[in-house]
Amino acid sequence: MKSLFPLKSRLPLVALLFVFASALVARAQDPRIQTSMLDHLAAKASQTVDVNIDGRLMQIAAKVFNDQDIDEAKIKKLVNGLKGIYVKSFEFEKEGEYSAADLESVRSQLRNTAWNKIVNINSNKDGSVEVYLMSNATQISGLAVLASDAREITVVNIIGNVDLEKLTRLEGQFGIPDLGIESKPKRKN
Repeated sequence: MKSLFPLKSRLPLVALLFVFASALVARAQDPRIQTSMLDHLAAKASQTVDVNIDGRLMQIAAKVFNDQDIDEAKIKKLVNGLKGIYVKSFEFEKEGEYSAADLESVRSQLRNTAWNKIVNINSNKDGSVEVYLMSNATQISGLAVLASDAREITVVNIIGNVDLEKLTRLEGQFGIPDLGIESKPKRKN
């Protein structure tokens, strides 16, 4: 019995399917967290922070830092390895202005097998902090932090070659809050 579609004519279709499947796998490994589903909270929030610095803007920002200043040179070196910094934060006047579903819209993206939860802090009084890393065998390619309490939600997403020791220098810069990451253990005197 002769095939209706000879192998030669099926190759373009197979190639197209391969490209499509590769794109889906690559998208599943994307360290960029989508936060647009939280945008509706801005109408309820008393304060909103929305930072979107992509790779192009990261390179422009790196030019602002002075190579002659030791601290600025260190930040510039760190920023040069990054592909993006994204922060979305909402602060509310009263409790109950956001739902568990709002948090779940972010968490569901972090359940991808490429992400590993490395910190999970829960407190009935102080809220919760979750820290996730996306990495391969040799380097970290993404960091995500989800912090929430009764009156605030903050999502931080840093993309690129993330060095946790150097990352502490970015706390307080580009809208990134203090993440509580210590680069070296403190010595007891």
